[in-house]
Amino acid sequence: MISAQALPFTLLIVLVEFTVGGLWVLWASHIRGESAASFVKFGAGMVAVMAVLTFWLAAKLTVGDKVEGYPLDPSYMPEARVALALVALLSLPYAVLTIRESRIPSLLAGGSASLVGLVAVALLAQVFALPTWGYAGTLLAFVVGGLVVGAVSMGMVLGHWYLVTPRLPERPLREMTFFLLLAMGVQALLIIPALALPRDTIANAVDTPILENPFFWMRVGGGLAFPMLLAWMAYDSSGVRAMQSATGLLYIAMALVLSGEVLAKGLLFVSAVPN
Repeated sequence: MISAQALPFTLLIVLVEFTVGGLWVLWASHIRGESAASFVKFGAGMVAVMAVLTFWLAAKLTVGDKVEGYPLDPSYMPEARVALALVALLSLPYAVLTIRESRIPSLLAGGSASLVGLVAVALLAQVFALPTWGYAGTLLAFVVGGLVVGAVSMGMVLGHWYLVTPRLPERPLREMTFFLLLAMGVQALLIIPALALPRDTIANAVDTPILENPFFWMRVGGGLAFPMLLAWMAYDSSGVRAMQSATGLLYIAMALVLSGEVLAKGLLFVSAVPN
């Protein structure tokens, strides 16, 4: 389903979603000020490492006019690389300032990195939007995908803090899992216009309608519907302070969400359906 040529682009999009989406969710949690300080420090360090890795891949990747028949717009890639480099550069002081517990400067650094991350996602969406139903659909798919990946990954990490310190207030984890549910609901709704609106036919793609493609139903069922159920169960479990159960459920949800995002991006290159 995913050609060898399209796989690096699939990996790049998923890494951008993981890095920028994780940054957005972490920064929002940091602003709320109710999560454990050590969680924010760890999350900021993780985001910084992922940002450097994501920029490295973007810098190494050669972007032409097409990949396996899927049209690309390489003119936006240099600006996207610059934006990803800035995300990496701004993530480093964010991590350092959170470790030093300098709240206002760290929030400013994290906010700047988050804003530049949005610019990076917007530029990357331009690269891949040509055959889809529109740039807006591709941008929304990438932004919401980032929020889903960021919420499930940061939620899973946050769950571990409750295993070490059971007396932590449950509100931060409940808020994060509730946000995950909302983001996944929006992601599910975006499938409707992505399928209904006209899009280009991809040359060299398999001659199978998207609704008859088993990988599409794997993405919808295993990468969206089932993780939504698990996220709801994690939300409910955290409400009764069953934090070990909530964390375990988020582990499974994260694995399924990441697999679903890989499938979704693989389907993008054969169907021009951005979600």
